[in-house]
Amino acid sequence: MPVDPMGPDVNDNSGKAARVLLAATRIWLPIAIAVAGVVAIVLGGARTTGHGAILSAAGVALLIVAVIVWMINWMYRMSIESNRDRDREERAREYFDRHGRWPDE
Repeated sequence: MPVDPMGPDVNDNSGKAARVLLAATRIWLPIAIAVAGVVAIVLGGARTTGHGAILSAAGVALLIVAVIVWMINWMYRMSIESNRDRDREERAREYFDRHGRWPDE
């Protein structure tokens, strides 16, 4: 019997909460960071000196951070999918070892 890593008292709402948190991390966090970056750039007013320049530079940095957060999430999802592909291939090989043919034949 598999052990639940969240403990025995996990209710059905935990799955929904996890999906909401996952969507917030994958989608809304990079969007929020990017919006903050655009706001900083606009408030900086494309100035090249003074506080406006610092604010604009911070906005550009926030846009770069938003892209990095999105890419890390994307690479993590690719990694998970790769593991699923390996698991499917392993199950197909085990099936072949038992039956002498591939499962999709």
